Amino acid sequence: MNGHDVVSAKEIVLSDSEAVARHAADFLLEEALRATDVFRIALSGGSTPKRLYAMMAQPDYATRFPWTRTQFFFGDDRFVPADSPDSNRGMLQKILFSQVDVPPENIHPMPDQGDPDAAARAYETVLKAQYGAATLRKDKPLFDVVLLGLGENGHTASLFPRQPVLQEKTRWVAACTPDDAPHTRLTLTYPAIASSRYVLFLVTGAAKAAVCARVRKGDPAEPASHITSEGRIEWIVDKDAAA
Repeated sequence: MNGHDVVSAKEIVLSDSEAVARHAADFLLEEALRATDVFRIALSGGSTPKRLYAMMAQPDYATRFPWTRTQFFFGDDRFVPADSPDSNRGMLQKILFSQVDVPPENIHPMPDQGDPDAAARAYETVLKAQYGAATLRKDKPLFDVVLLGLGENGHTASLFPRQPVLQEKTRWVAACTPDDAPHTRLTLTYPAIASSRYVLFLVTGAAKAAVCARVRKGDPAEPASHITSEGRIEWIVDKDAAA
């Protein structure tokens, strides 16, 4: 049984970043096809997920994936216009959504204009409408799958060190302005991420090995150490990150 926290979670070590992306693509396809109702994914930015999305746009996945009954959300995004090179929304539109037959109404990007706090509340309203309730229940996950990466400073999604968002217990979405990275961001909070059937950490590269080891041991100083799931957490890592 996979664990509900980062320490007890199952770890799958694969040869390289390509294998990690392939494993994640296979997992998402299998879970989406298995779902009998709407399938909800919270997407991540970053280089490894980028490879995953490019794979999902290829015919062997794209022709089989149930796009019409999958709802796509964002785990976080930088508060920049969609045409910015730093926008997860823009990256996903270019690499995945423009290449496949997904209905536009199934894609739910985070707002990128106006006041960040108001934008976070607006996105939370979208999530609550999809969820059908204003309060999260343990027996009803908000997401089927949440994809997460891991930064060298221990952040995941846009849950950055030393920021007020780490203390958030009730809101599902919040703004965060890191002191060690550019751009204000919107991010899912710990409670929203926890309301999931699966959380998949996709981590690759030797530069992530040290922080990956700290988080896998539950080092409380690392924001990613505090991720939990009502369902299961899995680490999908390459050999370099597992070293």
